[in-house]
Amino acid sequence: MSAIIQPTTLLLIILAGYLFKRTRLFGPLDYRVLQTAEFNLVLPGAIIYSFATNPHHISLLAISAFSLMAALLPALAIFLTSRHRPVSDRAFLMLNGSGFNVGCFCFPMLQSLLGPAALIPAAMFDIGNSVMVAAGTNVIMQTLLHIEPGKTLTQQHAGAAPTLPYTRPVDRDARRLRRRALRRNVARGFLTSPSFDTYMLMVLLTLIDFKLPAWTATVAQPFASANAFCSMLMVGMLTELPRDSHDVKAVFTVIGWRLPCSLIFAAAAWFLLPFDPLMREAVALCCLAPTAMFSTMFTDKVLGNARLAGFTLSLTAIIAIVMMMGFHFLVGI
Repeated sequence: MSAIIQPTTLLLIILAGYLFKRTRLFGPLDYRVLQTAEFNLVLPGAIIYSFATNPHHISLLAISAFSLMAALLPALAIFLTSRHRPVSDRAFLMLNGSGFNVGCFCFPMLQSLLGPAALIPAAMFDIGNSVMVAAGTNVIMQTLLHIEPGKTLTQQHAGAAPTLPYTRPVDRDARRLRRRALRRNVARGFLTSPSFDTYMLMVLLTLIDFKLPAWTATVAQPFASANAFCSMLMVGMLTELPRDSHDVKAVFTVIGWRLPCSLIFAAAAWFLLPFDPLMREAVALCCLAPTAMFSTMFTDKVLGNARLAGFTLSLTAIIAIVMMMGFHFLVGI
């Protein structure tokens, strides 16, 4: 029963956020308050709590490497196969067609399906995943599509071309300055993500076998408890139904990418990873997760259309619940 109640509760929280917005209890931009709190305070606290309360062995970093590939390859495949689509469509697909919602969605789902032990491989999966969703996918997308950071595509006068205008420097000094600017942009993208920085710090502490003191878990516990509620409420607040057939097509194109990729990586995790059945199932279930929370934030910054990303997250969350429960009952762990 708990396996049904927990995901249903998450969907009801999304619905509550949406209804509060529709009845004007929340303003149209109030979601940005929760967005700031979630990504800069709540989620980093939940990450620290996970590492403070569960042992993480170095050998489990193989799961992190697997999740890094699972989040990276679809984004590159989308870029290569969408060369004839407008830059706005390509940006939306790259940001929402890859990456997984692990900390906010999978953690409560796995705990209800498999118990607390499943949170250990899920946290290791989220390390590699967060490299991409917290910064990597956005940096790669901006670099490949020549999008200037800090401005929406509308502000950059994006048209129907597959990338923004770009002229390759011919002067040696200009090329050097260009490479320096690119490195600075990449470093800024990673280092200004509190969640990514927190994960990297936790990985470093794991590598040197440093155990977090007990009081760390006590301090971080309120943030971990608030994580699922804040993130799902925020999704409901920014969710809006598609405005036209173009939006509907964009959402279903994302789903068309995510479904086969999720099933392929879930099968690979179950049959190929050298771990016990519980860990392999936990990783496989993470591969079936909906779009990442960070996708809504980056879609907002690049396209100014967080609402469509929120609707995509809500729809893929429903699909993920069905797929995760089906996979769980199929393998019978």
